[in-house]
Amino acid sequence: MTIRAMKFTPQVLLSTPRRSAGVPSPDGKFVLYTVSTYDFDKHSKTTETKLLDTDVNFVDTLPDGEKASDFVWLSNHEFAFLQGEDEGATSLMICSRPEGTAELSTSYVVEKIEAPVANLKIASLGDDEFGIVFSAQSTKEGKLFNPEKAPKTHSSGKLYSTLFVRHWDEWTTPQRQSLWYAKLSAPKDSKRTLSKVQNALSGSGLSSPIEPFGGTDHFDVSQWGLIFVAKDPELNPALHTKSDVYYLPIDWEGKGSLKSPTRVRIEGFDGASTCPVFSPSGKKAAFLSMKKDGYEADRNVIFVMPDLHAVKPHAEAVLAGVEKTAVWDRSPSSIAWTADGQSLLVVAEEEGHANLFEIHQNKPHKLFTPGVVSDVKTLSSGRIFVSGSTLVDNSYYAFIDMAAASQSDSAPSIWSHSNTDSGVKLGLNSSQISSIWTPASNPKVNKEVHSWVFKPSDYDSSKTYPVAYLIHGGPQGAWNDAWSTRWNQAVFAEQGFIVVAPNVTGSTGYGQAFTDAINQNWGGDPYQDIVNVFDYVGKHIPQADNSRAVALGASYGGFMMNWIQGQPLGRNFKTMVCHDGIFSTANLLSTEELYFPLNDLGGYPWKTKKTEAVHPFTTASAWHKWDPSAHLSEWATPMLVIHNSKDYRLPISEGLAAFNVLQAKGIESQFLTFPDENHFVLKPENSLVWHKTVINWIRKHVGLEPFAEEEEGGVEFMGGLKVEEEGKDEGKETKET
Repeated sequence: MTIRAMKFTPQVLLSTPRRSAGVPSPDGKFVLYTVSTYDFDKHSKTTETKLLDTDVNFVDTLPDGEKASDFVWLSNHEFAFLQGEDEGATSLMICSRPEGTAELSTSYVVEKIEAPVANLKIASLGDDEFGIVFSAQSTKEGKLFNPEKAPKTHSSGKLYSTLFVRHWDEWTTPQRQSLWYAKLSAPKDSKRTLSKVQNALSGSGLSSPIEPFGGTDHFDVSQWGLIFVAKDPELNPALHTKSDVYYLPIDWEGKGSLKSPTRVRIEGFDGASTCPVFSPSGKKAAFLSMKKDGYEADRNVIFVMPDLHAVKPHAEAVLAGVEKTAVWDRSPSSIAWTADGQSLLVVAEEEGHANLFEIHQNKPHKLFTPGVVSDVKTLSSGRIFVSGSTLVDNSYYAFIDMAAASQSDSAPSIWSHSNTDSGVKLGLNSSQISSIWTPASNPKVNKEVHSWVFKPSDYDSSKTYPVAYLIHGGPQGAWNDAWSTRWNQAVFAEQGFIVVAPNVTGSTGYGQAFTDAINQNWGGDPYQDIVNVFDYVGKHIPQADNSRAVALGASYGGFMMNWIQGQPLGRNFKTMVCHDGIFSTANLLSTEELYFPLNDLGGYPWKTKKTEAVHPFTTASAWHKWDPSAHLSEWATPMLVIHNSKDYRLPISEGLAAFNVLQAKGIESQFLTFPDENHFVLKPENSLVWHKTVINWIRKHVGLEPFAEEEEGGVEFMGGLKVEEEGKDEGKETKET
């Protein structure tokens, strides 16, 4: 960014250049990354590949880097990457920067692969040769699948005879994700070549990475072979989260047939596994695994495989404790090895942040990292390169010196680089952010609840401001000190609101017991936590005008909007915004991952011998107890409802039902939908409409001028017949729903 924003608006948020995680060279001198920028005047996005020289902070732009991705350094001066081609093909490219020069050489094509390819990983095999692995879809026969060249059918019909007919925003197909491998040769006549690409999972019945969000965090490669995670093929993925770790030796010379993957068995751990990583020597490995099947937010336990070459390789738990008691009550989300292979580096949420920890000799030590760490890379020197963000900075890179960091929790980074000058270019600063701690509804699991408070940049303590309460989704999630282009607290604060974002019961990063406490408790303790936060703000923040309060939430936060509508707190808000929320718990039976409501609501909503054996049923079922549609008679607060057509997690009927009730009751309401979006609104033009519509709605109901004119919103406004509000039409029979 070269121009400082005068005011942080949704358009500034969405047009601010977005950096990928940085990929440093082994010595840390160069960092590769991509930058994508959306231009609302041209209605188009541009993507560039950048090379940052960390010695002088000079940034160079790679020519023809618009479709480049998945950068992997082969040496300090040579790197490989993937490049998208026409008709669904992908090229494996090589580019170098000759030592002693300031110019990049022209990249060249090593191999053109006739399919969409992603998630490139490379391991040194010695003698300047490398083993490469990437992911791509495969056909039933185990061959590469290119959807652009697949035969077209004359009918759009799809016939299913088992669960899991669709996932996230796509209908399931016979194709599956596979891992493919080949050997990259040493240069000959200045160019490298690639051996035949082979499907490592062919005939195994396994699929990896796990869709829809699995990537390089689901596999790793070494000179010895491949380690990866895959769903248990004997269990239906709609009912189970169980995934296992597999080790597959690879003969990179291709002289022998490929062996079958060996499953790593861990007694008592039947949940999801992720983040398998080889040590630098390739002789050890580590990964994360959960105990409980069907529970996505169970605590991740660290496992280490000390000897992959043993006759029977085994895994040992780290910091696990005994029974249900954990030595370290945090749940890591990612894992890596230090350069010497003696310690582990893990990222774990902690009280509104995602910190980097070193695990050495079975003891955790927190390293200094601001905000939320999103990616970690180890350099050959032993230094650590991290990518991350904060609530005011959309991207930072930093080097951490392990020797200094191991001596203190506050050891500063030895080099950093911010995309937005720590928010200054956006008109934001960290002084706008503070925290409050309020009494928890259930002191047995946590005595206090943490909330972020975000004030406008032009905040004047002599004035009062309307309050926007943001409720996060999950429900096992959290508002962290991280940047977001979907629910950005600064956007609402800069519209003249004091933003309060509570991490209520069920939130992650405050101990596993606090996370687990939301089970079968959706409208109980979390709701009371919000009431406590609301009361605290009204009593202790005089600048916060609770008489002009609004509430907004998405997913579980949307459920909470619908729940609050039927509860006393709902009458304290001027308006609410419900994005892709749950209207009726019964309709959760239409979700794709059925294990989610079965776990969170305590089993099936019916009783049979078969279901009782799998999920215990209670007469006081949470399915009925926490159903927002059971309290429709109390709904009275104006609400904006947003729901998207491709949301298969919570189908659009949920949003339509809520809007229909509001309209039938004569409650002021609007319905916004995007037929081409899923559970999120990701396309920049759609996101701008989302922001304009939401901000206009909440500003109107707290007495502020519109943020944008209706005709500027870029949304097709549909008129309709007005429904009289219940009880207002005297002399006529009141209509009820």
